[in-house]
Amino acid sequence: MLNTYTFPEYEYVCSDEQKNGTIKRHPVVVVGAGPIGLTAALDFAQQGIEVVVLDDNNTVSFGSRAVCYAKRPLEIWDRLGCGERMVEKGVNWKLGKVYFKDKLAYQFDLLAEDDHKMPAMINLQQYYLEEYMVDECLKDDKINLCWKHKLISIKQMDDHAVLTIETPDGVFKMEADWVIGCDGANSDLRKMVGADFTGQFFMDRFLIADIEMKADFPPERWFWFDPPFHRNQSALLHMQPDNVWRLDFQLGWETDPEEEKKPENIIPRVKAMLGDDVDFELEWASVYQFACRRIDQFRHGRVIFAGDAAHQVSPFGARGANTGVQDIDNLGWKMKLVLEGKAPIGLIDTYHEERAFAADDNLLNSTRATDFITPKSKGSRFYRDAVLELAELTDFAKPLVNSGRLSVPTPYVNSSLNTADEDEFAGLMVPGTNCADAPIKKDGADSWLLNQIGGEFMILVVGDKPQDSVDAGVASAKVVSIGSDLNDVKGVFADRYDAREGTTYLVRPDQHVAARWRGFDEAKIIAAIARATCTN
Repeated sequence: MLNTYTFPEYEYVCSDEQKNGTIKRHPVVVVGAGPIGLTAALDFAQQGIEVVVLDDNNTVSFGSRAVCYAKRPLEIWDRLGCGERMVEKGVNWKLGKVYFKDKLAYQFDLLAEDDHKMPAMINLQQYYLEEYMVDECLKDDKINLCWKHKLISIKQMDDHAVLTIETPDGVFKMEADWVIGCDGANSDLRKMVGADFTGQFFMDRFLIADIEMKADFPPERWFWFDPPFHRNQSALLHMQPDNVWRLDFQLGWETDPEEEKKPENIIPRVKAMLGDDVDFELEWASVYQFACRRIDQFRHGRVIFAGDAAHQVSPFGARGANTGVQDIDNLGWKMKLVLEGKAPIGLIDTYHEERAFAADDNLLNSTRATDFITPKSKGSRFYRDAVLELAELTDFAKPLVNSGRLSVPTPYVNSSLNTADEDEFAGLMVPGTNCADAPIKKDGADSWLLNQIGGEFMILVVGDKPQDSVDAGVASAKVVSIGSDLNDVKGVFADRYDAREGTTYLVRPDQHVAARWRGFDEAKIIAAIARATCTN
């Protein structure tokens, strides 16, 4: 039990196929109803795919767990119907401060520019996040949430998988065209299919302590290296909703995790950090060791892995759940085209191509942050401390400070699905990049670009549109005019997309740029859609 949250209890229902002893084939079965599994359910359902979600529990995650959610995942959840609710409840922040001993060494702004619907980052306890997504899932009859359904074995065939499920009413079997593994870093499904999960474990431990207190600290990320209250270690403070604050304390490898979780050992640490006169209650605590590793292949036969089941990073930089949500964003539209028989299974394999590339980028950033935060040698420690001291005095050292590079999307710049530029463009919207938001007007009403695109291929044309759609066989792409259909009222779209009269963007269903040209050419658009769907 927590002081500030009452956990919902979802009803276990014995399925008709278990009652009748029949084996039913489902298009997609998702294993795990955490943030990534629930995102998968919502995304697949929005694509028109019926989906079954299996979870061996019947409530949301205990403890705040993941806390920081970045702009891009919030944009994805907004497309899935629950982003605004998350932002309304969460603590919106974009400023971070880094302290060395008792001095401010460095500060940063995650989103210095305006004109984005979603904030740079929110802090929200994971149980709220999951609760909101479950509420959204319950509205959609294409989603079947199966609580207290534990996967105990899987057998793969050429075109489907057979799953053996344990419930309070016994054991039964179901079939699935595709199985999506979202069952976390210790994934049983990954072990069942014999997938390799390799990388680096870090020989250090950290204490998470969530406390309830009223304080006038601003909603910022505060990180300390070697503070007076926790010498030779690091510490972190974040604000969460409901007057709950997340505290992280580096412990060192030699500490006893069970001892460190005891309130009588946590409370003195909190008082040393905040002062003896601060009134607080301990809400939840955990001790963790972390790793940077990933799966060998994101697809193993008919099983596809996402989130922590596919890759695991250190918590510094909030790259875990944020990355997993982008996995699903990449997979859903590809799965739809393959299930409909419009695209080959090779399109599913580009999920590994693009998301393994992103995972490796996140692993690199996570490893660098960990090495800076927890130096492994005297030389590394000397370098880190020198950087922190110089950052107080000079600008050149500030970018070298690394308390965790906060999660940002990884552009698929080398993806085989991209059509390379043949015209000159400025700015960041290169093929393979997720679309930047921009304020627009539609039918005279204020809106946002990202609320008008996504879920299907779309062609954005600046100025008059020569036709209403382009039929590429595998997909029919709607043509939208930036000028008549959507009004770039502040010129933000033109600036961010280096757009002028005739500029044409082909946007994938996951709101990523597939191709762009300085003029509208139907044949080139059809070829680019074919390339983006592996049907060329």
